[in-house]
Amino acid sequence: MRLLLVEDDPMIGESVLDALRAEGYAVDWVRDGQSADAAWSGEHYDLVLLDLGLPGRDGLQVLKAARERRDRTPVLIVTARDAVDERIRGLDAGADDYLLKPYDLSELQARIRALLRRAAGRAEPALEHRGLRLHPATREATLHGRPLVLSQREWAVLEALMRRPGVILSRAQLEEKLYGWNEEISSNAVEVYVHSLRKKLGADFIRNIRGMGYVLSREDTQAP
Repeated sequence: MRLLLVEDDPMIGESVLDALRAEGYAVDWVRDGQSADAAWSGEHYDLVLLDLGLPGRDGLQVLKAARERRDRTPVLIVTARDAVDERIRGLDAGADDYLLKPYDLSELQARIRALLRRAAGRAEPALEHRGLRLHPATREATLHGRPLVLSQREWAVLEALMRRPGVILSRAQLEEKLYGWNEEISSNAVEVYVHSLRKKLGADFIRNIRGMGYVLSREDTQAP
């Protein structure tokens, strides 16, 4: 999953960036309103963490601009503005949730997971497909009830595919889930991780649609 972090405080930004990357998210960090607007309008994100008191352009203006261009990306406002009318304005402008500073990083991560579930149209916390269960809250994976060890980026590829079952994701779309800005991307990274996943899950678990990308095989194609 790729997130946009909009935060002008360097200490908060660094700690949130490190915590989210440790959880396997690809994160881009910007520190002012104009940069937030440019990044958000030019890239695809699964979720935006938005501070309101930003240099150059207020976060509420950035949010309104995104909603005016029909951008439906989930938005979690993270701010020190604790007045009730401020929260109402943020939610009415199109935010999906509101978290006040100071906050616990574990609560931030739980709210992110909840918003990603809601965006995918799911209520249940675990992702399931053909005997595989991913638990985003605990980062645990099981295959037919047995623990499965996945690297951080194997998890990222698999989670992206399992959040959109039946949808073909191109190599570029999967790379977006793996890497943030300034992270070096090897030319065959996706292929390497898919190959590794097939060794762990079965050769037919992830299908390669030539010229298009990758998709999870259907339940009814599983061998007995």
